[in-house]
Amino acid sequence: MSQENTQYPYEPEFTIKGLIKDRLGDIDYVLKFKKAIAVVFIVGGLAGALTAWLWTPSYTATLTFVVDDSKSSGGGGISALAGLAGLDLNSISGGSGMLAGDNVQELVKSHNLIKSTLVTAYDSTRTLADVYGAVTKLSKKWLKYSPDGKVIRFPLNGVGNNRLQDSLLHDMTERILSSDFGIAKTDKKLGFFEVNTTMKDERLAQLFCIRMINQSTDFYVRTKTQKLRDNVNRLQKRADSIGKALNSKTYSAAAANRSTLDLNPAYTASNADIEVKERDKIVLSTVFSETVKNLEASKTMLAQSTPTVQIVDEPELPLTKNKLKYSVAIIGGILLSELILCFYLLFSRKKV
Repeated sequence: MSQENTQYPYEPEFTIKGLIKDRLGDIDYVLKFKKAIAVVFIVGGLAGALTAWLWTPSYTATLTFVVDDSKSSGGGGISALAGLAGLDLNSISGGSGMLAGDNVQELVKSHNLIKSTLVTAYDSTRTLADVYGAVTKLSKKWLKYSPDGKVIRFPLNGVGNNRLQDSLLHDMTERILSSDFGIAKTDKKLGFFEVNTTMKDERLAQLFCIRMINQSTDFYVRTKTQKLRDNVNRLQKRADSIGKALNSKTYSAAAANRSTLDLNPAYTASNADIEVKERDKIVLSTVFSETVKNLEASKTMLAQSTPTVQIVDEPELPLTKNKLKYSVAIIGGILLSELILCFYLLFSRKKV
């Protein structure tokens, strides 16, 4: 019976010492190509410097605002003491509605508010969307969608937008939310929010940041006080209506009183008519008084429930300029080019 011997390839034993020895050998091999290393060093540095020179700078607009909602802090001292213990009684009790607390951050990032801001005026002929499309080179990419081959423009306030323009506004909104716009709460225990807008046009970044917050705060305040404002408007209309009816009854009663001065006292029907008018006047006066009282109470509640959104710091020109530094670009270019050269030399040696 013959036994067949199977030959297996030899695999050297792995050791840390052997690994270090191999890497040192790779370094010695690469250092043999000193001229190539020097050339790549110079070329990489020049490439980095050229990149920094051609780099389009961006500008960051920073805005800080604070939301003071007195109604949401209904716990008073108890809420403050609970906050020291790490508890949030406002969130446990439901706060002051869906727009309480951190939900302000999600409101500011609303797609509809961003689109509404983009179609505001940049100057007398262009909107923010027009300028954003130009500085980000999106306008050139959109030429293939243009029916007449011209640059797609966005009308002021979105009046008459077609399906294509709405779609492109949506694309811009997604891009802005992903890289150009952000909001953060500077301190979880405080109501301060910081908004940053980074764009390649300085005035565009400033206008977008300010108008975005203005629209967001207007929507926030309007939504928080919608029910109370509706109630005030309803009571105001009712008070105006009753006031007109009361004035009419007052004039009628006065005229009836004057007409009785020349009448024979035997005719008592006129006296009854005067009493009816006086009674109606008294009833209307009472209803008007209660309505005005309720109206003033509702106005007081509206004033107390209206949150205050105060801008602490506005972005002022000149904005923070974000430009690629020459030192960073040159060092990065050198390291990247030398790394590519090393991989090429080692790969070529092993291949051979």
